Amino acid sequence: MTAPLRVLVCDDQALIRTGFTTIIDAQPDMTVVATAEDGRSAVALARRLRPDVVVMDVRMPVLDGIAATRRLAGEGVADPVKVLVVTTFDLDEYVYEALRAGASGFLLKDAPPARLLDGIRVVATGDALLAPEVTRRLVGRYASRLSPPPGPGEDRLTPRELEVLRLVAQGMSNAEIAAELVLSHETVKTYVSRILAKLDLRDRVQAVVHAYRRGIVT
Repeated sequence: MTAPLRVLVCDDQALIRTGFTTIIDAQPDMTVVATAEDGRSAVALARRLRPDVVVMDVRMPVLDGIAATRRLAGEGVADPVKVLVVTTFDLDEYVYEALRAGASGFLLKDAPPARLLDGIRVVATGDALLAPEVTRRLVGRYASRLSPPPGPGEDRLTPRELEVLRLVAQGMSNAEIAAELVLSHETVKTYVSRILAKLDLRDRVQAVVHAYRRGIVT
């Protein structure tokens, strides 16, 4: 039996923390290992407990969620923690800053509970970006300001891998790519893993940024 996903919930509002914890703990495949009311506490707890996913608010006292995300998943962090940023504010700059800080996903608090749970699973597995339409808009606008390091070029990729990268950059999940290319889900996962390894990229967020910066998609 697979161990449940271990989640840390960080929000400065007690009702939100309690609500998220209740929803998450009701799932057989995940459990809340700790909660935090500010970014500094979240960073300390995440470093000590190593959860699979941190659900992170943006606006908080002491240390905001973007700064906390940067400490846990930003460029240069040796052993990053996956962060799902959840906020009430649908502002481009928040999404951009969250991605730039190393977040693996971005979700609004008014999303239904099922989307929060799916988001946690998605971020834990690295299967897809959240809200692809928002991600495409933001990465397309800010690609020159986002940084993965230049690293190896896409000439290392096979034609099929390049095709998969284009679809990843369009915001497709592995399941959608599998349907588009008539491949199995596991085969697509293998392609994505190879792409990340060949291009020396950490995750799908960096793959999307790479594709925009290199002109693979526009």
